[in-house]
Amino acid sequence: MTNPHDDVPRPPAWAAPGGSPQPQPPVPGAAAPQPADRPPAPAPAGAAAPGPAQPPAAPPVPTGWQAAPGWQTGPGGPGRPGWQAGPGGQLPGWRPPALQPGIVPLRPLGLGEILDGSFRAVRANPRVMFGVAALVVTVGVVIQTVLAWYLTGFLDDRTVDLADQLDPTGDLGLQDQLGATLGSLLTLPLVSVATTVLTGLVIVSVSRSVLGRTVSIGEVLRSGRVWWVLGFSLLSAVVAGAVAALAVVLVVALANGAGDLVAAGVGVVLAVVLVVVYVWFYVRTLLVPPALMLEGKGFWRTVARAWRLSRGSFWRLLGIYLLSSIIVGVVVQLISVPVTLVATFVFDDAQSFGAIALGALADVVALTLATTFLASVVALLYIDVRMRREGLDVELARAAQSAA
Repeated sequence: MTNPHDDVPRPPAWAAPGGSPQPQPPVPGAAAPQPADRPPAPAPAGAAAPGPAQPPAAPPVPTGWQAAPGWQTGPGGPGRPGWQAGPGGQLPGWRPPALQPGIVPLRPLGLGEILDGSFRAVRANPRVMFGVAALVVTVGVVIQTVLAWYLTGFLDDRTVDLADQLDPTGDLGLQDQLGATLGSLLTLPLVSVATTVLTGLVIVSVSRSVLGRTVSIGEVLRSGRVWWVLGFSLLSAVVAGAVAALAVVLVVALANGAGDLVAAGVGVVLAVVLVVVYVWFYVRTLLVPPALMLEGKGFWRTVARAWRLSRGSFWRLLGIYLLSSIIVGVVVQLISVPVTLVATFVFDDAQSFGAIALGALADVVALTLATTFLASVVALLYIDVRMRREGLDVELARAAQSAA
């Protein structure tokens, strides 16, 4: 049985300018072509004598090659599945795969590559990513635990009257929990300082892992610019606290002058506005820590540069960081909730030193995982933005090839 497409006329052979046409398979029913070295057949009787030999006319060049109807197309040419012709039938340009000497390819990254690269960064240098992280977090959590345990006993005797006023019936259990809660809040800045320092140290390791290199614990701990990261975090906290304090003063003044109802309405509006402004400011300054750690410029010049880098990438940065935070939050709950239940059944007093110590151990593991992963995400977001805007991938590829 013959192919129904055999009767379709074939397109003329394409010839490059100055080249010769490509040979085409014979068409059934057509005369066979004469070899170039065979003399021409004699003219029939009565025909005019042939004139001087004329060169054959070049076949027309088609505007765009099109496959015959019913053909399949594939990589490498017609008839192979997967190949797609470009506009006008032209073959699309082939792009070589991006160089990947380390944890991520050296090109603009997608969401999955950033998340996967964060896990790869931990496996690439576990001694720094887990060793330094566990060391810094353990120091901060131990200090917080000891102070919280001491302040819990110190505040319990002094918060009895306040607990009785807030919870006269005792149904809420404030009398037992108020001292511990206040102790944890008072020592919370210590853990914040520890995680901030850890974020700066982890960023250095991730930046080396992008090039397939590892950094030692000593090199990480000698990074003096981590104190700039800590200073920026403290400065941001002070500014946020001052704005919140002004909002509280305004609400209290309205309550004394215009009444509680007006003050409550203004307070709700101010709370929403402050949350929106805080999220906007946090995302716009998200790239400041990696910029401070990886660039050798001055403090305020680096902060301004990181602010400019985040311009136009707000929603991308917010979405990726928010998703990463949700993942980390789920992991932290999977660690802390079972430990809390075990401490409740093992220890009679939830505020005993044993229960607090067990909770502190869970906090060390959870904070180490959370801080390491989020710091890796922030470092890769910084590298991704610079590859998209400044062509950092080209510089990193040259550095990787020169070091190879």
